Amino acid sequence: MFHGIHWLGHDSFRIEGSGLVIYIDPWQIPQGPPADLILVTHDHHDHCSPEDVARIRTARTVVMAPAAAAAKLPEPVRVVRAGERREVGEVCVEIVPAYNIDKFRAPGIVFHPREAGMVGFVLTVDDRRIYHAGDTDLIPEMETIACDIALLPVSGTYVMTAAEAAAAARVLRPKLAIPMHFGRGIGSEADARHFEAACETPVKRLTMEG
Repeated sequence: MFHGIHWLGHDSFRIEGSGLVIYIDPWQIPQGPPADLILVTHDHHDHCSPEDVARIRTARTVVMAPAAAAAKLPEPVRVVRAGERREVGEVCVEIVPAYNIDKFRAPGIVFHPREAGMVGFVLTVDDRRIYHAGDTDLIPEMETIACDIALLPVSGTYVMTAAEAAAAARVLRPKLAIPMHFGRGIGSEADARHFEAACETPVKRLTMEG
C-alpha cells in the first residue's frame, strides 16, 4: 500500500480515498472490500474480467468502461471515451487515451490500436491526481496530462518498455511513479527494477497483495 494505493498484480489496483473504494482493471485479485467505483481500461481478458467485477460489485457500485469492455460486463455500465470527465461522489475521473504506436502482433497490426478506444484514467482522490495509464506506449497526449502519481506499464511487448516508461515519466513529471504490468506472467520484477534505475522521477515499487 502507498497512501491508499494497493497493487493487486499486473495492472490491477485498489485505491481508497475521498470516502470511496475504487478498483481499476480487477483481474485475479484477492478478496477485498466491496467497490464503490470500478474502472476498466479496455476489453482484453487480463483487464476486463466479469468474474472479478462480480465479486466486488454491489447494487450501488458504479462501473465505467469503454464500449468494447462494457459489452462484456453485466449492466449497468457507464460507457466512457477519451476526453470525457465524470464525477462519482468526491472523486473526479478524467478519461484519457491509451494506445500503441510501435507494438505489433503482426506487420501493421498493433496490440492496442488507437481506433479501438482503449483508455487510461486520471483520478482526483483527496486532492491527489493519480494517473493509471492503461495499456499504452509513450503517446503525445501524455504531454497534456497533469498528475501527482503515475502508474505506468513497464513490461514491453504489449506496452512501454522500462526505458520507454522512464521517458514517459520525464514527460509527465509526477511526484512519484509506480511500475505496473508485470508480476502475473507478463513482465517481471526485473522490468520494474530497470524502470526504477532509468527513471529520474522517484519510484515506489509496491508489494503485490494476495
